[in-house]
Amino acid sequence: MFFLPWLGNLLFLAMVSHFGAQLHRPRFIAAGCLLMAIGALLTEYKISYDMVSLCVCILLLSACVRESSSHMWIYVFLGNALRGIGETPVTPLGISYIDDFAKAENSPFYIACLQTITLLGPMFGFLLGSYCAKLYVDIGYVDMESITITPKDSRWVGAWWMGFFVSSSLLLISSIPFWFLPRSLPRQGDEKDKPTPVSLTLDGIDRFLPSLKRLLGTPAYFLLLCGSILKFNSFIGLFTFKAKYMEQQFGQSASRANFLIGVLNLPAVAVGIFLGGLLMRRYKLSVVSGAQLSFATSFMGYLLLLLQFGTKCDNRPVAGLTVSYNGTQSVSFDGEMVFSECNRDCSCSPDEWDPVCSDKGITYVSPCMAGCLSSSGRGKNTVFHNCSCVSTSFPPGSSTSVRLGQCPHAKDCSRSFTSYMAVSVLSSFINSLGATPGYMVIIRCISPDLKSLALGIQALVTRTLGGIPAPVYFGALIDSTCLKWSIKKCGGRGACRIYDSNMYRVIFLGLITCLSGTSYFFIIAVIILLKRQFWKTDRETELQQVKASKPYHPYQKMSQGSMLGQICHWSVT
Repeated sequence: MFFLPWLGNLLFLAMVSHFGAQLHRPRFIAAGCLLMAIGALLTEYKISYDMVSLCVCILLLSACVRESSSHMWIYVFLGNALRGIGETPVTPLGISYIDDFAKAENSPFYIACLQTITLLGPMFGFLLGSYCAKLYVDIGYVDMESITITPKDSRWVGAWWMGFFVSSSLLLISSIPFWFLPRSLPRQGDEKDKPTPVSLTLDGIDRFLPSLKRLLGTPAYFLLLCGSILKFNSFIGLFTFKAKYMEQQFGQSASRANFLIGVLNLPAVAVGIFLGGLLMRRYKLSVVSGAQLSFATSFMGYLLLLLQFGTKCDNRPVAGLTVSYNGTQSVSFDGEMVFSECNRDCSCSPDEWDPVCSDKGITYVSPCMAGCLSSSGRGKNTVFHNCSCVSTSFPPGSSTSVRLGQCPHAKDCSRSFTSYMAVSVLSSFINSLGATPGYMVIIRCISPDLKSLALGIQALVTRTLGGIPAPVYFGALIDSTCLKWSIKKCGGRGACRIYDSNMYRVIFLGLITCLSGTSYFFIIAVIILLKRQFWKTDRETELQQVKASKPYHPYQKMSQGSMLGQICHWSVT
């Protein structure tokens, strides 16, 4: 479901970027916000309605309800597609609208401010997601006292559907101001020499293909596009699975993982983007300098990412999966290892996952697998007693009882998690310092009349080749580290209950570092091209500034003429 909004987005992105620039851009953006609100509301309404119907059906029939019998996915698909279509005009038309009517030296700062404010959305989304993840998915329809799992349990499903209603309301409100913005703004500083924005002069579909050919024929832009695809694959993989990585590697709940990302990582990114724009404005960085700053900060963030390989927690000790039943050695998992002499006569199902924790810190797949004979308590407070697998694993006199839920990680894991978050936040900040300079390189390395199209094509290509495939192959490789799969009531493989955290870390971080590292070859090539492209222009500008700073004397006429001749000579060569 992650890429469904982008399918609608991709269908219209190139055309909207090119032809939308000729229309009333603020109203085009307002219509997009309205469409996103409708899509979110459609998804939320249908999910809520079908959840009530499904709960009633299950209570009445107590039968297996197969996913294929529900048409809810169609409404989810349509709602997400509408959100994707509505999102299409926001970035390419909004950025070009700002850049067209701002001074060249102010444009990076304004765009940095816009991108910083834009991060308030994900920050609020992660905090809202954190709150919703604490609420059970069927809240209001089930007796919560009868629920025996907690938000830290891998079987817990939060009330993810509640966020759609909130986001729909906010999108509807945010669309209102755009309806009242003018089609064009007064140019800052009355810049008479600034060309008329392309959005007011281009017309005709016959201009699209030649413009696209010119754009992709720009070597610097094409190389930036290739590097952006790799970086976007890395970013989407990290963004999609970061919270899950924190859950599996460090034992954090989904709610806490989302909360920490929302209050630590994203504010660091927002500050970095803002400071990056401020640096460009303060020091009036050229295109080449902006590209160099973007590369330097990204590479420093990459080095910090490598440090995350050292911040880890060992696998939780789970009898039959990560340790033997006596808790003294690691095991190579296969289907038979979940059984032991202490539970072979209990007729336990190998597909069951209802973990219980002993006082010695070893988790058992289920009370049956622990060999328990009796229980006391109710709901989350249930305790199982006389567990034969526990009694045979530890000296006489030890407790043979277990309680519901997985055992927590060792105490030193919390120190590793603190180190991980510190490195992660610092890496996010340093990486984001180069975001605005990198964005300005895209805008400045091509002809001004291709600005909106360049931003639209970049979004189209990176989302097609990065946003859609990245979650698929990241997820497939991560699933290869699963140690225990659940089985659906209607048959078939369900969700993974526990991963090999060491393999998870190597694959997850290894993919990110490999993609990011490869992208730097393209960025270095871009810097070399930009240096060659802008060296002559920068040299001429410097000479003109030197000439303007010197007072004019008649006897200097010949030397000035010689200087102009030299400039012409550089221009020709």
